[in-house]
Amino acid sequence: MAAATDARGTELGKYLKARRAQVRPEDVGLPAGAGLRRTPGLRREELAALAGVSVDYYIRLERGRETNPSPAVVDALGRALRLRGDAYERLHELAELASGRVSELPSCSDHTVRDSVLLMLESVRPLPAYVVSRYNRVLAANPPARRLMPGLWDWPEHQRHLTRYLFLHPVGRTLYEPWEETVALSVAHLRAVAGADPDDPELTALVGELVLKSPHFARLWERYDVCERGGGQKSFRHPKVGPMTLTYEVMRLARTGGQRMVVYQAAPGTPDEQAMLRLESADTRPETTPAGHPEPTPAGRSEPTPAGRP
Repeated sequence: MAAATDARGTELGKYLKARRAQVRPEDVGLPAGAGLRRTPGLRREELAALAGVSVDYYIRLERGRETNPSPAVVDALGRALRLRGDAYERLHELAELASGRVSELPSCSDHTVRDSVLLMLESVRPLPAYVVSRYNRVLAANPPARRLMPGLWDWPEHQRHLTRYLFLHPVGRTLYEPWEETVALSVAHLRAVAGADPDDPELTALVGELVLKSPHFARLWERYDVCERGGGQKSFRHPKVGPMTLTYEVMRLARTGGQRMVVYQAAPGTPDEQAMLRLESADTRPETTPAGHPEPTPAGRSEPTPAGRP
């Protein structure tokens, strides 16, 4: 039990350290000082003074030795770090978890998509729609959604993570505009939904691979930005239907351990809608991926992928 508490406290400490590194002294009314600062952002003693706590207490908090900060202390740290929105909520969530006042989030190991949800994917056509796990693994998709993300279906099912697609697939690196903003939001969202279980095997495998293969991902992951997305807008430069900007909504699916359904749409009568509709109607035959394999046709279950594919 103590080990679990220490691990949660360490996650809180990592978050405080990462956010502290992103606040410049001048941002909070402190003099920058002369010469080079060995510590990026605020020093520990500076943040402690701004939050009204002792340096020793703050060091213990950041190192995971103190795991029961009061709500007032958490509020003071949030204000000192200039946290807003999801970032502020994340600080309180980690403090609650470190103290043991709340339980961990439900397991997301079950990747089965309910039949009723698969029916919904078909019913919203021609709108592209898909279901993802808590950590953005695509579990099911209707045909327009599969055509929206060319090449994703070349990979085995367990590797079809949207964040992985953004960083490691050549099409994923050119499909979204602007790519830099898209990947930053994707990593921030992954940080947010990691929640109470940063050691989940699915998450650690995904993050470990991306840190190893993408220095860009590694830098973004260390920033510890958080942003839990509930909808928005994305621009695409699609290789088959051309440029389009679509809005999307994200709906949480109850009793699934974090599954979400994402549905894209465009304003009626616009060029964006015309491009989106071509994902559904341009070709009724099964599409062929760049590797020469037919695109899977069922909405929820893809056809077996040959062994040894990346």
